[in-house]
Amino acid sequence: MGRLFGTDGVRGIANKELTPELAFNLGKAGTFVLSKENSRPTIIIGKDTRVSADMLENALTAGILAVGGNVIKAGVIPTPAVAYLTRYYKADAGIVISASHNTFEYNGIKFFNSEGFKLDDLLEEKIEDIIISSIDVNSHITGDLIGKCLEAEESAAELYGDHLIATADFRLDGKKVVLDCANGASYKVARRVYESLGAEVVTIGDSPNGININDGCGSTHPEKLQERVVKEKAFIGLAFDGDADRLMVSDEKGRILDGDKTIAICAKMLKEEGRLKDNRVTATVMSNIGFHKAMEAENISVDVTGVGDRYVLERMLETGCVIGGEQSGHIIFLEHTTTGDGILSSLQFVKAVLKSGRKVSELSDEVVIYPQVLVNAKINNDYKKTYDKDPEIAEAIRKTEEKMKGSGRVLIRPSGTEPLVRVMLEGRDTEQIKELAQELAHLIESKFK
Repeated sequence: MGRLFGTDGVRGIANKELTPELAFNLGKAGTFVLSKENSRPTIIIGKDTRVSADMLENALTAGILAVGGNVIKAGVIPTPAVAYLTRYYKADAGIVISASHNTFEYNGIKFFNSEGFKLDDLLEEKIEDIIISSIDVNSHITGDLIGKCLEAEESAAELYGDHLIATADFRLDGKKVVLDCANGASYKVARRVYESLGAEVVTIGDSPNGININDGCGSTHPEKLQERVVKEKAFIGLAFDGDADRLMVSDEKGRILDGDKTIAICAKMLKEEGRLKDNRVTATVMSNIGFHKAMEAENISVDVTGVGDRYVLERMLETGCVIGGEQSGHIIFLEHTTTGDGILSSLQFVKAVLKSGRKVSELSDEVVIYPQVLVNAKINNDYKKTYDKDPEIAEAIRKTEEKMKGSGRVLIRPSGTEPLVRVMLEGRDTEQIKELAQELAHLIESKFK
């Protein structure tokens, strides 16, 4: 068996790769590792709308109860809600059952620690070692030592919704907002939040049936949102993914703003309010050169990390940075939350728009995103980490970077899961960067197939 944990928990096709047996063992091992000195740990479990969620929830619960842990089932709620509720209930851990933006046949299991942060690599490795080594952490306790399912005193969804509403110090009376909930975990709470702020709310992707999550809707498929915003003459459109930790925005013209534009606009607002610590934001190596130029124009520095919101968060905690995220729409506002939160991010963005007194499209046009071309070079897995040591390839990369200097950039990185090297170029001239990317990819392929 290979590594269980990827960059965002354990994922796979439900009942094939992510089986009830694996979920049961994750429940046991996770509770064992994450329990502190508390002999009766409490674990919060939340899930999205996938048909496999009930199966995995019950298997996880059985594993937790078997080692003496108690469980609070929070039901269908966004991933960031579990992070929040873990802190609110002072639980020992939180678990989310979701495969985020993936299609319905996939599912995933993701852990949060008692402070609402995703687990670090060391803790994931401890859980993984227990399962892979077939260590039985279940001491086969009996009687009143077996755990129980607890009833929460309040509605989990309402608690989370109230938390979101408390972060918004504005009203939206007379403004029409279109929400695309991806037929996922935000389909109730997002509407409630925006209606409570006085908005006229139009929702799409709000009829989950267990198999339509992310199906032609949500942050990865925003086309229906764009059309509806124009048709409704709406103030703004907001799309979330299946577990609502991502955000994509549509302006009133039906044009999409990705995470780079959203972060840039919010960072400017935070700076104007004196809340942008050290005038710093955090982004990944995939952030567009246009984002960097926009931040430079505002005298805001950018810390760059590897791809993945967990690495963004790690850097933010090191530096005290209050905003960071990815092009994909994972955005972390560390003053309010410990993880990416699509609904909370949307509220911060709406606040930035209202404070500016301008239209979404006008703010969007100030951040010029450069065309981006990505070409995959298929190579032998053995060379994924050494291809760039080849003198001919190193020289070709250097020459390409020289051609792009000042007007674009070159980013080449190996895939974490496939026998590929990804060649990405950004620049003003789409045809030029396409040609240069293809030349580099062809050279890498020809030498290391």
